[in-house]
Amino acid sequence: MLSKIPADLSKLTKKTLNQELLRVAIIAELDAINLYEQLAALSDDADIKKVFLDIAKEEKTHVGEFQTMLLRLDKEQVQEMEHAREEIKELTGK
Repeated sequence: MLSKIPADLSKLTKKTLNQELLRVAIIAELDAINLYEQLAALSDDADIKKVFLDIAKEEKTHVGEFQTMLLRLDKEQVQEMEHAREEIKELTGK
């Protein structure tokens, strides 16, 4: 299922606009990854499968690029990611 990306970004402040634009881009890329991986799973043609999975991999790079940019702008996101890492470490012991 594809996400509904909010069309009305006019209510955002100038300070947070770029952060929200990056989040929308991340959502779109995650949707694309899910779509291409599902299409690959459904195809019975090895070449088509290979192409879908290659494109999905490229979309994962795009997620990383957008996330890197987001982390430059949103210091709270950086702190929360570190908090999440610590929680997982506590839960899993790894």
